[in-house]
Amino acid sequence: MRTFIVLLQKEFLQIRRNSFLPKLIIAFPIMLMLIMPLIMTMDVRNVNVAIVDMDCSSASRRIASHIEASDYFTLQQTSSEYPLALSALEEGDIDVIVQIPKDFERNMTTSYQERISITANAVNATKGSMGMQYVIQTIASSLKEVKNENSAIATSELITIENRYNPTLNYRHYMIPALMIIIFILICGFLPALSIVGEKESGTIEQINVTPVSRFSFILSKLLPYWIIGLFVVTIAMIIARLVYGLAPIGLVGTIYLGALLFILAILLLSLAVANFSETMQQTIFVMFFIIMVNMLMSGLLTPIDSMPEWAQNFTLILPPRFFIEILRSVYLKGTTIAELWNNFVALGLFAIIFNSLAAITYKKQS
Repeated sequence: MRTFIVLLQKEFLQIRRNSFLPKLIIAFPIMLMLIMPLIMTMDVRNVNVAIVDMDCSSASRRIASHIEASDYFTLQQTSSEYPLALSALEEGDIDVIVQIPKDFERNMTTSYQERISITANAVNATKGSMGMQYVIQTIASSLKEVKNENSAIATSELITIENRYNPTLNYRHYMIPALMIIIFILICGFLPALSIVGEKESGTIEQINVTPVSRFSFILSKLLPYWIIGLFVVTIAMIIARLVYGLAPIGLVGTIYLGALLFILAILLLSLAVANFSETMQQTIFVMFFIIMVNMLMSGLLTPIDSMPEWAQNFTLILPPRFFIEILRSVYLKGTTIAELWNNFVALGLFAIIFNSLAAITYKKQS
């Protein structure tokens, strides 16, 4: 135990003595959280739509056919039961619900006009807002054919809109959790790997290997400081999100920290495995850069997974950020509980076990 404490003190001392590292750990997440939400935007496709047709008229069928024919939509279900569609929306299977009221076509020719209702899942603000606008345009085009006139104004009077989970359709509320994960990956992925390879190049690891220090104590002393740094970065990011963008988690903050603990552990162990494989700083930087870019671009952080090709959607299942981003967005925007996200926590735990096994095997080869 005493040896472990000495090693741990050595790691913290090395970090503190580095004139650049402490500044990076503090300044990098602050700058990224303050700048990136202001400049990023996205377009979407494959918006999943459910139609609740309570009218069953030629007008409602024309609306459904136009939605189904559009390249922007995937018509998932058509029924006359709104609770069924709402349940699919809550499960994340549906992005937009179009509810056509009873006697809608007949009332179009009267002074009494009941509105078409559009409900969007706005957890993904881009997909919710853009998908809703596409639906409105498609419905307007359909009603124009039915009424044989320019009905852009009339159509807006026939439609009511509801955005669940992100009422203001603020894209920053969708992007900020992704930025948090990007910060974790960069800091907790790059820095530990570079630290370990630096010890290789200086010969420190060879010296430790001939001492009674156990592998577990040495590895834990290398990773624990960055685990603590990762939780510190989580706190900074959450404070900035609250104070600058007004984004506070609807669910329990503890759920976020639990997910962060597992995710950071998985990333640290992955970086350790990469460091064990690498002999030089250049090798480590190249391999970690490739891994980080794949995780950033293909985990649903920047692009909705449903808008990806099918092979890419399947590929995301082997990437840890895919599961942590669901935890963050669900807790922040929907108030989802740990019990409802248990499969994501299990997945992160499995990643940690797999990467730990890989790190143990590769470290043994280096001994």
